Amino acid sequence: MYIWEGVTLAIQQLRSEKLKTFFALLGVGIGVMFLLVVVSVIEGMDRYIREDFASQIFGINTVTLRRSPELSFNSDPEYRRAQRRRPHITFADADLIRNRLTVAARVGVESSTGGEVTAENGRTVTNVRILGASPETFRIHGWTLANGRVFSPYEGDRGVAVVVLGWDTADRLFEDSDPVGHSVRIHGFPYRVVGVLASLGSLFGQSLDNLVVAPARSPIQAVTNPRGVVDNIVVQTIDPAALRTAQSEVEGMMRARRGLRPKDENDFALETADETISFWDTISSILFIALPGLVAIALVVGAIVIMNIMLVSVMERTREIGVRKALGARRSDILTQVLIESATLSLVGALIGVALGTTITLLISSATPLPAAVAPEWIVLGVVLGITVGVLAGVYPAERASRLNPVDALRHE
Repeated sequence: MYIWEGVTLAIQQLRSEKLKTFFALLGVGIGVMFLLVVVSVIEGMDRYIREDFASQIFGINTVTLRRSPELSFNSDPEYRRAQRRRPHITFADADLIRNRLTVAARVGVESSTGGEVTAENGRTVTNVRILGASPETFRIHGWTLANGRVFSPYEGDRGVAVVVLGWDTADRLFEDSDPVGHSVRIHGFPYRVVGVLASLGSLFGQSLDNLVVAPARSPIQAVTNPRGVVDNIVVQTIDPAALRTAQSEVEGMMRARRGLRPKDENDFALETADETISFWDTISSILFIALPGLVAIALVVGAIVIMNIMLVSVMERTREIGVRKALGARRSDILTQVLIESATLSLVGALIGVALGTTITLLISSATPLPAAVAPEWIVLGVVLGITVGVLAGVYPAERASRLNPVDALRHE
């Protein structure tokens, strides 16, 4: 009976104190909405980084040798100039690593640029990612074929002008016909199509299927890098436990090859997917540390407004409370009733926050590549937070109401 009566009185407050109620619901609602949206985005980003970004950019279980780090937030001009002065990574470096590495591993090279590809039927696709790679690249990245085959080690070593098309590129150049056996021109040079990749999806909203892959030693190197130069050397160990050993060996080989002294810094970059994930873990940890404070600000605002609303409500119903006490209502009855009213106000705000947070998260999920979704446990937490804020905000008004003297309360005008 007390619960239903308290809920009814709270709903009456929602109707009678519209402006104050709006601010109360706004504070609690924004706090819960912010909690759900931020947590959902962070968790979606976390899955995206671990499942898609790491595998597509680095490959699983790999260490990548580059001239400079792929991700760098150092904008110092001198640092940038030092990076540009570094020696290039070459095919000879890859051959050295392949021949001297003591752990079982695949060693591939990659160089990429952008451009247009023209089919023999005259159709042209622009903004294509043009990748010069070794045959190992397909297995390193886990790429599968929808049709045809990948180029062979012989074709890779000899630099035969063959090419594997990405799904989108093949579809736009040849539509419903089979591209295998036909030819395409890349920067004016003809290549024979030997295969079509299965769809790779997208990364950060950009299609990964607008792609062509040719042997790194083929004429494609004329448009990707100076002769003999590559962008990356990717080493994928067969045994995941051997990755750190491979990384140490590659570092030692490159330092010896370049004549670096023990105190000299590396003039190359070695990166793994784990390092990128570790960097993201640091960022997400900072966000999760900051999140409670940001949510708390909105909830405190809502709690203060709810407390004021309940104080006004208690003052306006002083005579009513006096009558209840005169008729035998106990202190705990009055305390419970006011707390129920306060919790109901806050709960309504929390439910509004849940609805808004879920809607915004769905919009983010549909408009971006992030797999954002509101987990049930966060919805429950949002509702619990809302009720808790309401109860805490109602403690002082409830205590004040329960301590009213019945005689004084009945005289109140």
